Amino acid sequence: MAGYPWISLTTDYGLSDGFVAACHGVIARLAPAVRVIDVTHLVKPADVPRGAAVLAQTVGQLPPAVHVGVVDPGVGTARRGIALSTPNGLLVGPDNGLLIWAATALGGVTGAVELANPDWFAADVSRTFHGRDVFAPVAARLALGAPLTDAGPEVDPQGLVRLPDPVVAVGAGWLEAEVLTIDRFGNVQLAAPASALAALARRVTVADTPAVRGETFGEVPPGGLVVYGDSADRVAVAVNGGRAAVVLSVTPGDVLRVVDAE
Repeated sequence: MAGYPWISLTTDYGLSDGFVAACHGVIARLAPAVRVIDVTHLVKPADVPRGAAVLAQTVGQLPPAVHVGVVDPGVGTARRGIALSTPNGLLVGPDNGLLIWAATALGGVTGAVELANPDWFAADVSRTFHGRDVFAPVAARLALGAPLTDAGPEVDPQGLVRLPDPVVAVGAGWLEAEVLTIDRFGNVQLAAPASALAALARRVTVADTPAVRGETFGEVPPGGLVVYGDSADRVAVAVNGGRAAVVLSVTPGDVLRVVDAE
């Protein structure tokens, strides 16, 4: 197998400890020619849906790679480690729903294995640091071209853990959608596709707050609320010069209603 020249890392490890560097080090020792792209290490601890959304919205912009995702509150428990094949890359991480949206973005799961080959792991596997001791060394070996099936037995993709589908409902002049993510600017991304905006009027309300359906932040005055299609092709809400998440008092998982203004 030709392997992959890139590995990407998406985790909730943060930047104040040596966790990310340890994963880089494992990869560098096993596959020194493989380059690493850090997607983010600032996912809120244990926030699997946020990690899944960030990974899924990023992998399509990256070169073909082995994508490692580690947001893993179940580390050390009976949850499986898995590796997935897709038409456009491989994914490695815990079987907790983190990888499935990204696999869909890469063309869908074409094969899946449970990580069960101890020869591919660190000599001493920590029960709390599988990113370093399991997922990083597995990713390095796959990047070097080792067959996926050497990592462990095949599993039925239909049996993989999946996150619940986010709430999305669309009607004439309204939509309701779950808050999928909130970025560092406080912009609120909804689960609804941007195409749902076509059915809305120019002036709308978001959770009873006046807003404008637009394309740029500058279409509303400072402090104004704009509903737009974001770079991931999702409906999003922003405040020009402010934080929509604060104005609307929402967190991921909440449901927002956008309706035509009367």
